[in-house]
Amino acid sequence: MVKYYIRELGHLKELHEPEPSCWVNISPPFTPEELEEVAQQFDIPLDFLTDPLDIDERPRYEKDEDKRLVILSTPILNPFEEDIDAIFITIPLGIVITIEHVITITSYENPVLNLFLDNKVKNFDPSEEQMFVLQILEQTVYRFLNCLKQLNQKRNLIEKELYFSSRNQELKNLLSIEKSLVYFVSSLRDNLLLKMKLKRTDFLLVGKDEEKLDIFEDIIIDNSQAQQMANMYTNILNGTMDAYGSIISNNLNLTIKRLTTITIILMVPTLVASFMGMNVVLPLSDHSAVSFFVILIISLLFSLVLVWYFQRKNLF
Repeated sequence: MVKYYIRELGHLKELHEPEPSCWVNISPPFTPEELEEVAQQFDIPLDFLTDPLDIDERPRYEKDEDKRLVILSTPILNPFEEDIDAIFITIPLGIVITIEHVITITSYENPVLNLFLDNKVKNFDPSEEQMFVLQILEQTVYRFLNCLKQLNQKRNLIEKELYFSSRNQELKNLLSIEKSLVYFVSSLRDNLLLKMKLKRTDFLLVGKDEEKLDIFEDIIIDNSQAQQMANMYTNILNGTMDAYGSIISNNLNLTIKRLTTITIILMVPTLVASFMGMNVVLPLSDHSAVSFFVILIISLLFSLVLVWYFQRKNLF
């Protein structure tokens, strides 16, 4: 689905046909034929439109004459999430910059682009291509930071539940968070390298504009902060899972120890009754009723002695 937008009177307006300085947004569903038509219409290499559709494509930039391509990773909710799948994954977002247009393309619905489509980004104008691209980079970093905060809050809630529960579901949730953080750490690192190269080579042609250059530097700083947060949350989560594994193992050992202790205590009456049940003379055998209670008292005394011993040794 190919749509065209311009900014009029502070609002985004959809066009029926492309105009100079408009934003061309290509979002699913679309067909290979539509991509070929767009490539011919705007005279850009077809690879500029197909490469960002590969979910494993790494962030990079490329230039073909006066057409420029920037591919960066953006986070989205996992559309195929199962119990142990990552909550968030990252997908490539392609930005093609021509002389008159900015073209964006992604293989899944992208929350970053939705912010622009819903007019939630202040002072953005597709006709100002440099600022528009910088704003996309900026909103991508903000999206990463927001997702990281959500993952951290979810981790805190799961940790609280783990104190009172030993179900597998909590561990599966932690594993999903860990997988999401792995995606984020890798993507943020690649995005940071991409932005530093863009700045060093002045690929976006903002080197002579101090205001835009300051914005670009702030984006790089925010990206670095997001990467540090992702690394920190990953280390905390790894420590939490290791500690919880040790706690489960320790609790299992305590449970087995207590069950063994109870089994030994319960074995004493059985042992005494077994001896007394043999062909032997019972104490006070002339008084069968008294004999039963004597045996019972002997069994209880031995059991109480064992209970006292185990308590003294902190085994019970």
